[in-house]
Amino acid sequence: MALDDDIRVLSAVRLFEGFTQEQLRLLAFGAENTRLIANHKLYREDDEADSAYIVVSGRIVLYREQGGERIPIGTAGPGTILSELALIADTNRLTSASAEIDSEVMRLSRKMFRRILE
Repeated sequence: MALDDDIRVLSAVRLFEGFTQEQLRLLAFGAENTRLIANHKLYREDDEADSAYIVVSGRIVLYREQGGERIPIGTAGPGTILSELALIADTNRLTSASAEIDSEVMRLSRKMFRRILE
């Protein structure tokens, strides 16, 4: 995805409403885009969370695992940010997440986010 496309995706996320074009450009430049095939796990519940993810395309299912079973909690589509708390605090993932269909996500690391805020 081109830098301008990444900036457009970020500018649509409510968390970044007050960001300047320069801040959005820096966020986009430091972001990592990943394509996930259907059923590919994005992260697991209780893993250390050092980044947030923005759903660029597709659909991500959020769930908890109990006794080897998946208990769905919800789904996230384009423009949704996942694990935003990880951008500002040391935390663990509260749920597991995987691609319900072929999807693309943008990963934003806490370290990069803090640098931009400074």
